[in-house]
Amino acid sequence: MFVYLRIESVKRQNMIQIKVLGPGCPKCKTSYNNVLEALKQSNIEANVEKIEDIEEMMKYNVLTTPVLLIDEQIKIKGRVAQVNEIIELLKK
Repeated sequence: MFVYLRIESVKRQNMIQIKVLGPGCPKCKTSYNNVLEALKQSNIEANVEKIEDIEEMMKYNVLTTPVLLIDEQIKIKGRVAQVNEIIELLKK
């Protein structure tokens, strides 16, 4: 059992990390929901985080929202990320 838990721990660390930055506007919420839908449709597991705190968003030096980050790289900013587009980004 100890070995199993250790393997799961390593697996989670290697999961794709997705962050959606935005103050909670409708476009930001849509982008977040589109990320969840893209993960569901593609059967990809990822850790998803929605960041609405302005101070936290400033750390990424972005002025327009929503912002989609995958593994700490900005992929889309200033517009809604579409489901099919997110699926393609996750496959890369």
